Amino acid sequence: MPTQKFAPMSKDFPTFDCDAHVTEPPWLWERAKDYLTKDEFEALRNSIWFDEESKQLIVNGFANTGLGSQKIGGTAGMVNVLSLAGPGLKHNIQRALNVRNLNPKTALTKEQAAYIDHPGSYQPKPRLADMDVQGIDQVMIIPTDIDTYPWITNAMGARAMCKAYNDWAYEYCSEDPERLYFAALLPMQDPVFAANEVYRVADKGCRVGLIRPIDAMGNFPIQPKYARVWHAMQETGVVYGMHPFPALGLLKPPGYSEQYSGAELIGLSGSSAGLPHSFLINVQDFQAEASLWVTMSLLSGFFDRYPKLKAAVFEASSTWLSFILDECDKIYRLYRNDRRMAPLSKLPSETFFEHCVTGFEGDEAPPSRFPEFYENILAWSSDVYHHDGDDAWRALETMRKCELPENYQTKFLGENARKMYNIKPPRKYIRERVTEIERPEWWPTEEEVKNSLKPEAALLRR
Repeated sequence: MPTQKFAPMSKDFPTFDCDAHVTEPPWLWERAKDYLTKDEFEALRNSIWFDEESKQLIVNGFANTGLGSQKIGGTAGMVNVLSLAGPGLKHNIQRALNVRNLNPKTALTKEQAAYIDHPGSYQPKPRLADMDVQGIDQVMIIPTDIDTYPWITNAMGARAMCKAYNDWAYEYCSEDPERLYFAALLPMQDPVFAANEVYRVADKGCRVGLIRPIDAMGNFPIQPKYARVWHAMQETGVVYGMHPFPALGLLKPPGYSEQYSGAELIGLSGSSAGLPHSFLINVQDFQAEASLWVTMSLLSGFFDRYPKLKAAVFEASSTWLSFILDECDKIYRLYRNDRRMAPLSKLPSETFFEHCVTGFEGDEAPPSRFPEFYENILAWSSDVYHHDGDDAWRALETMRKCELPENYQTKFLGENARKMYNIKPPRKYIRERVTEIERPEWWPTEEEVKNSLKPEAALLRR
């Protein structure tokens, strides 16, 4: 059998992956009847439901919605980008498999597609085995369909969905509570429901409440009506987890069709320009949502009103942050006398350093070149199992290439996240990289990978 080989590497500290994903499995909905009241379960069925017969997610009465998280097990001729980036599934390997799928004669069979559809994205035991190979000692799991849940129009149905997911995620993490942690969904459609869910998941040991930074149905998540949610987070120590995403806006209810998030505006610009794939604008989507939230939170005095609140900015890269903080400081200095709001207690950048961390991915070199700025606010994210995910060894390669001292590596790859979440290091951790993985006979050869990276390899030929 072919063997995929990797360069030997070692580390002397435990890593914490502050943002990796699960794919919400199809059985999440049916099992919910054992955890919800009769009224909640009925609201769930009427608001968001996976129909097992048609294999479709139905939201607000619309079928075939969502990102397809529930489609597990592999599909012939397809690569599931939501559960792809398991051990050794580097981006060049992914490219080779995608090129194969352009030709019906070489396209992946169902069995081959199932091999790269990693069950760790919805089952804990395979994930723990994958983490051992990927150098990930501890992880915070985050759901995938986070562009869907803010648009559930029935608040009771939204609450039921959040409870159903959070109970499933809690059970998933119970497989190894020292290594697996979950970020909870919150039903921001109703502030009372959201605050109650903060208290409920905090009792289960949850460290993060997950919120999309978009104005879904007029609910941008720093509004005064959410005061009880922020008070609940301060009381429990649950961190405000701000996770952006490409905003498709497909589930907007009537009355909100002219309302656009920053990510949607970027998407509209990309489509009108004729860009061939949405992935080309993903980076701008994430950064648009995150930078808007950071700016509004800092300049509005949000953290002055909630001085014990902590926040994590997920999956938006990190290189834009220094520019945004500089601009916020400059604007505040220039226009502080023109404010119609209370003065800030400190400069916006100082507030961010006191209250927040920001995620980064392993191929980002700028933080390693600017460690004094990022020292206490940077937390590594793998984004596994999504297609752009990668392991801790990739992050270490980037840092060591930049000659980043190990004390910074230790902070960026785990210490900062554990401090933010108040999580203890694991008693044991991975020290040596797995250098060989046996692969099936159909695995791409080095020559095939090299050829697939040529631009012309992606051209369809008829």
